[in-house]
Amino acid sequence: MATFLYKLGRLAFRRRRYVLLVWVALLALAGFGAATAPAATSSSFSIPGTEAQKAFDLLAQRFPDARADGATARVVFKAPAGEKMTDAGHKAEVREIADQLASGSDQVSSVTDPYTQNAVSKDGSTVYVQVSYKAGSMELTDETRTALEETGADAREQGLAVEIGGDALQAVPETGSTEIIGVAIAAVVLVITFGSLIAAGLPLITALIGVGVGVSSITALASALDLGSSTSTLAMMIGLAVGIDYALFIVSRYRAELAEGRGREEAAGRAVGTAGSAVVFAGLTVVIALVGLAVVNIPMLSKMGFAAAGTVVVAVLIALTLIPAMLGFAGKRVHGRKDRTALENKLEHRSTGGGAAGEKPNLGTRWARFVLRRPVAVLVAGVVGLGVIAIPATSLELGLPDAGSQPVDTTQRKAYDLLSDGFGPGFNGPLMLVVDGKANDNTKVAAGRIADTVKKMDGVAVVTPANFDKAGDTATITVIPKDRPSSVKTENLVHSIREAGGDLKADSGAEVLVTGATAMNIDFSQKMNDALLPYLALVVGLAFLLLMVVFRSVLVPLKAALGFLLSVVAALGAVVAVFQWGWLGGLLGVEQTGPVMSMMPIFMVGVVFGLAMDYEVFLVTRMREAYVHGERPGGAIVTGFRHGARVVSAAAVIMIAVFAGFIGSGEAMIKMIGFGLAIAVFFDAFVVRMAIVPAVLALLGNKAWWLPRWLDRVLPNVDVEGEALRKRLAAADPEQGPGGPDGGAGPERELVRA
Repeated sequence: MATFLYKLGRLAFRRRRYVLLVWVALLALAGFGAATAPAATSSSFSIPGTEAQKAFDLLAQRFPDARADGATARVVFKAPAGEKMTDAGHKAEVREIADQLASGSDQVSSVTDPYTQNAVSKDGSTVYVQVSYKAGSMELTDETRTALEETGADAREQGLAVEIGGDALQAVPETGSTEIIGVAIAAVVLVITFGSLIAAGLPLITALIGVGVGVSSITALASALDLGSSTSTLAMMIGLAVGIDYALFIVSRYRAELAEGRGREEAAGRAVGTAGSAVVFAGLTVVIALVGLAVVNIPMLSKMGFAAAGTVVVAVLIALTLIPAMLGFAGKRVHGRKDRTALENKLEHRSTGGGAAGEKPNLGTRWARFVLRRPVAVLVAGVVGLGVIAIPATSLELGLPDAGSQPVDTTQRKAYDLLSDGFGPGFNGPLMLVVDGKANDNTKVAAGRIADTVKKMDGVAVVTPANFDKAGDTATITVIPKDRPSSVKTENLVHSIREAGGDLKADSGAEVLVTGATAMNIDFSQKMNDALLPYLALVVGLAFLLLMVVFRSVLVPLKAALGFLLSVVAALGAVVAVFQWGWLGGLLGVEQTGPVMSMMPIFMVGVVFGLAMDYEVFLVTRMREAYVHGERPGGAIVTGFRHGARVVSAAAVIMIAVFAGFIGSGEAMIKMIGFGLAIAVFFDAFVVRMAIVPAVLALLGNKAWWLPRWLDRVLPNVDVEGEALRKRLAAADPEQGPGGPDGGAGPERELVRA
C-alpha cells in the first residue's frame, strides 16, 4: 500500500492543477445539487420492535384523522395573585385565544376547551389549552410556529402568565457559531504548531472543502433517500474533525521529509506513502464505528452513521490527493521564515559533512525518555487516575431529558413549572394506553378492567375515561403519573402497566399497549442500552483485526482497545458526576440533574473511538516504522514521540476546543454531548495515548511486536510503515540523494512511472 500511495502522492503533486480542478468541480457539482434538490423533511422518528412504536402504528391505522406522532403544544395560563382562571373575564380571554389557535394555521388538528375538558387546577389558578397538529414538530411551518409564539400577547398585558410547552416549538438546533469558533481555535493551534500561515491554512481549507462536498451531497440526496434535516449534523462535526486531523498528519510528515533533505515532490510522495497509509487505516476505523450504528436498529441513527461515514471517506481521499497537490502550490512557504532559515542551515551543515548532530530534543522526546525511565509509575498513575474518575459510571442511569432540564428563562421550562405547580409533575409526561380488542370484540370490557387496575397503582394521579374509535374496537386511555417524566418512578409505573396488560391479554385476549412521548423515551433508552454491548463488540472487534494488520502485532491492538475502553468509561464517570449527581453543575450551567442521555454511551463510543484510533495509528505507526527500520524498542518509542507527539497533541487540542464550545449551549442535551466528547478526547489523547501507551510498550519491549508465525502468514502485509517502499527506492538508486527542489532523483522517477 505504501508504494501505491507514494506514487499517488507524487502524481498529485505533479498534476496539482488537474487535481485541484477535479475537487473544485466536485464541490461545485455537489453544491449545485444541494441548491436545486427538494428541501429535506424531518424523517419520522421510529423505534422498530418496541411496544411504544407498535402502539403508534396501531393508532395511525385505527385513528387516521389524528396523527399519532403529530406535534403538540400546551398553552398554560396562570391568574395573578388573588384571582382565578375561572373568573368570567379570564374564561372569555382563554376561549378567544383557543379560537385564534384553531383558525391560525391549517396544520392545527384540534384545540381543546380547558373548561369542558377538566384542564383546570384544583385551586383554579391555572388552566391549559391542548393544541394538536397534523404534522410533526420538525415539519411545522414558520407561520404556524409564529402564530403559536404570539399566543396570549394580549392576555399578558392584562396580567396573566402565558407560557407554551410541548414539542411544537422544537426546532432543528441552529449550527454555525460553534463551528466557526472551532475553526478559529483550530487555526490558532495550527499556526502555533507549524509556525507558518500557509501550512496552518492547508488543513483548514481542505477540511472545509471535504465537509462542503460531503454535506452538500447529503443535502442533494436527502429527499430521494428520506434523510432527515438533522442527518448532516453528525457528518459536519465528524468530517471537520477528521479532515483537519488527516491533513495535519500529511503536512507534518511532508515537513519532516523536507527536513531530511528530500526534494518537494519526493517529500510529498513519501509523506502520502507513510502518513497516508496511517490515514487510510485510521479512516477505516472511523467508518467501521459509524456504519456500526446500524446495529442499534434505529433508522435515524443508521442514516446519520452512513452519512457521516461517507464524509469521512471524502476526508481520506482529500488527504491523499488534494493535500499533496496543495503542497505543490505552497512551495517553500510551507515553512515559516524562521523554520526555513533553520532548515537551510541544517541542510548546509549536512552537505559539508557535519551530520545531524546538535538537534535539540523537543518536548515529545523529553517526555518519552521520562516514561522510559519510569514506565511502571506512569502506567499505575494513568490507570488508577482514570479508574477513580470512572467510579461514578457504576451509578449510570439512562434516559432522555424533558422540558424540566431546559434553561429556566425559556417558555418551555416556565410552562413545565406552571403545570407541575398546578397539576403535579406527571402532567408534563402523560402516558397513553391503547387497548386493542378487535380480535375478541371485547374492547369496552377490557378498557374498563385496565382502567380500574391502573387507578389502584402507586404513582398514578389521574386516569381519564376511554376514548373509542369509530369501529369501537380500539380505545385510548390517558394516564397521568404523579412523578415527572424522566423519573425512575415513572419508568417503573410504565413497566407495571405493561405487566398488568400482559395479564389482561392472557385472560381476555385484548392487547394493552403503553405509548406516548414518555413511554417512547423509556423504550428508546432500553433499546440503546441493549445495543451497547453488541455495538461495542462489533466496533472494537473489527478495529482490533484491522489494527492487527496495520501493526503486525497482537498486543498493540489489544492495548489500544483496552485503553480506549478505559478512557470512555472514565468520561462516562465524569458525565454522571456532573449531569446526574450535579458536581460542578453550577460552573457548567447545569440547572437540573437527571438521567444521562440514553444515546450518550453509544454516541461517545462511535465518535471518540474514531478519533482515538486516529491518534493511536499515527503515533504508534511511527514507532513501528522506526522499529522495522532497525531501532531498538525504546528508541522507536522516542522516535515516534519526537515526530508524532506534537501533531497528535495539536489534533487533540483542536477537537477538545471544538467539542467544548458546545458546553455553552442552553440545550441540556447539546451541553452534555459537548462535555462528554471533550473530556473523552482529553482522557484518551493525553492520558491513554501519551502516557499509558508508551509505558506499556516500554514494559513489553520486543514482545510488543510479537505475532504468531501462522498468523503472520495469514494476515495480508499492507506495508503501512513503508519498509517495502524503502527497499524499492534503495534498489532503484543505492546512492539516492535528496533530489532537486521540485522532485527526486532520476531512478525514483522511473519507479513512479513503472
